[in-house]
Amino acid sequence: MPRTPPLVAIGTSGWHYPRGRGAWSGIVYPPVRRGSRFDELAYYAARFRTVEVNVSFYRPLSEAMTRGWVERTPDGFTFAVKLHQTLTHAAGLAPRGAEGPQVPDVDAAEVASFLAPLRPLEDADRLGPLLAQFPAGFHASPETFAYLEWLLEALRDRPVAVELRHRSWSDARGDLLRLLDAAGAAWVLIDEPKFSSSVYQGVELARAQIGERPWGYVRLHGRNAAQWWDPETSEDRYDYLYSEAELMPFADLAEAAQALGRKLYLYANNHFGGKAVANAAQLRAALDDPVTEPFPPAFGDRFPGIEKVVRIERRDTLF
Repeated sequence: MPRTPPLVAIGTSGWHYPRGRGAWSGIVYPPVRRGSRFDELAYYAARFRTVEVNVSFYRPLSEAMTRGWVERTPDGFTFAVKLHQTLTHAAGLAPRGAEGPQVPDVDAAEVASFLAPLRPLEDADRLGPLLAQFPAGFHASPETFAYLEWLLEALRDRPVAVELRHRSWSDARGDLLRLLDAAGAAWVLIDEPKFSSSVYQGVELARAQIGERPWGYVRLHGRNAAQWWDPETSEDRYDYLYSEAELMPFADLAEAAQALGRKLYLYANNHFGGKAVANAAQLRAALDDPVTEPFPPAFGDRFPGIEKVVRIERRDTLF
């Protein structure tokens, strides 16, 4: 009898990082001969049960694309899908958001247009939560509270995880939780560098919240404070490898959620050079749910000690 999937779903934010200094090619994925084809999603899905889709933030999806995802992944694999930026980012909103408009100018038709290509995922029971990632400049105010309430209503009957980065939201914690609870939505616990403007969160607060709610959502962005606001390239912001000690509070949170019978989604977004994959594998091993399929030798070379939690292929098995 197949094992029941655990309540804690651990994966990474995205699976396709083919270029730049932080590329996954030849590290997470084996080297591929020129001219040959390699299915990164199928390879990833043989090692993890879930992924957070990032491409949906930047460009519209299509039913052909999402149908292809279903065909290339096994039963039980789930996709958490990030909302398109038009639904979360107001035009002209600066990253730090000191000035400028804060509420996106969208209507129900645009929400419906975003949702339509997700039907193949829904029909195959592969759609996980929708992620509403708001920028640091999206501050708590009567207008933004009203927009968030409108957006959650437009996405009703679907689980929505809401990521809020500005401290004004934690200052309004009570009102925010009441709004999210009424919609059955989750407040995303984000781990990232902390600044004076950062939302106030922590594992202990998240643990208390998930004890009172049916599900939770965690995103690990890394702690590269020096590159956070002004990275040379956008990928440099996520150039951070969590230590085992830094991961343990999140493993403890996941264990607590599982013991309480709560569903928890946890995604590592520190994707530079496959670091998210290494940390996600470490977290799964900490929960006694290790990745069973092997990784290329280069993965072991890049992350010394990772062979304690994953299998590394022998070099003579590669073509």
